[in-house]
Amino acid sequence: MPDLSFHIDAVEIVPFAAVPMLAFRLKIRNAKSDEAIHTVALRCQIQIEVTRRRYTPEEQGRMRDLFGEPDRWSQTLRSMLWTHVNLVVPGFEGATTTVDLQVPCTFDFNVAATKYFEGLSDGEIPLLMLFSGTVFYAPLDSALQVAPISWEQEARFKLPVKVWREMMDTYYPNGVWISLRRDVFNRLYLYKMQHCIPTWEQALERMLLAEELVKS
Repeated sequence: MPDLSFHIDAVEIVPFAAVPMLAFRLKIRNAKSDEAIHTVALRCQIQIEVTRRRYTPEEQGRMRDLFGEPDRWSQTLRSMLWTHVNLVVPGFEGATTTVDLQVPCTFDFNVAATKYFEGLSDGEIPLLMLFSGTVFYAPLDSALQVAPISWEQEARFKLPVKVWREMMDTYYPNGVWISLRRDVFNRLYLYKMQHCIPTWEQALERMLLAEELVKS
């Protein structure tokens, strides 16, 4: 039975994909080098280990929406789920192979992970990758066999914040995505038309300015 282990060597931005995407260079090692690995049907759960880094006062302010006031972070700061990814690893001979674990990324600010990434100014994002799935293999002079991969297999990686920002700047230069309920959008659309405002940005700026004038 294969004895697999997993390690992330590096990360790169995938250019020209349909959505923003990162490619993690995943190295898979089989301690039993005499076994032929035919295929690995791999599942990966990626978690953000938010307690494994420090936060500046500015970052703490940006993350009140996620974790509340900083004086409560000892209770509210917990690892969060980022995403799930599936990957079919082709067969390999010998002990190791390296493949790209491609992770689609969203810029939707209704998603907690997006709020977290965008709230960071610099440094690294501590990730924990939990692996499971099925491996198809053939021991020396034996027929094809199947074995599960347990959730105990994991790998840690520190994703540079600048890589995340470069990726989003590549796909959405000087832009962000906000998802609205249809009724809210219809009200905003009606306001935009009634006031003959050419762009959505100008409509929002006008509404914000009106709010500021009321408060003053």
